[in-house]
Amino acid sequence: EDLAFKFWFAYKKISGEYDNNMYERCNGNMEILMLFAGLFSAVNTAFIIAMQPNPADTTNDLLVQFMQNSWNGSSLAQPVALSAPVAYSSSKIWMQVLAYTSLTFSLLAAFGAVLGKQW
Repeated sequence: EDLAFKFWFAYKKISGEYDNNMYERCNGNMEILMLFAGLFSAVNTAFIIAMQPNPADTTNDLLVQFMQNSWNGSSLAQPVALSAPVAYSSSKIWMQVLAYTSLTFSLLAAFGAVLGKQW
C-alpha cells in the first residue's frame, strides 16, 4: 500500500508539472494565433474594401440630376443617366472570392482560438 501511494504521489507531481507546462505553451500559442488572425483579418478587409467599386459615382450622378431639376424648377422626374455598371473580369472575381474565403477562414481561426482559451 505504501508503494502504491508513493507511485501515485510521484505520478501526480510529474503529470501536474507536465500539464502546467503544456497549458502555458498552448495558452501562448492561442494568444499568438488570435493576434495574427486579427491583424490578417484587418489587412484583408482593407484589400476587400479597396477592390469594391466607388459608390460615390452613383451618388454624385443623382445629386447632379437633383440639382438640375431644382434649378430648372421641374418637378417631373427625368430619366437618370447613371454611370455604367461595373463589369468585373474573371480574374477580379477570383481575387474577390479568394479574399473573402481567406477572411472567412481567418475569422474562424480567431474564433477557434477564443474558444480554446476559454476552455
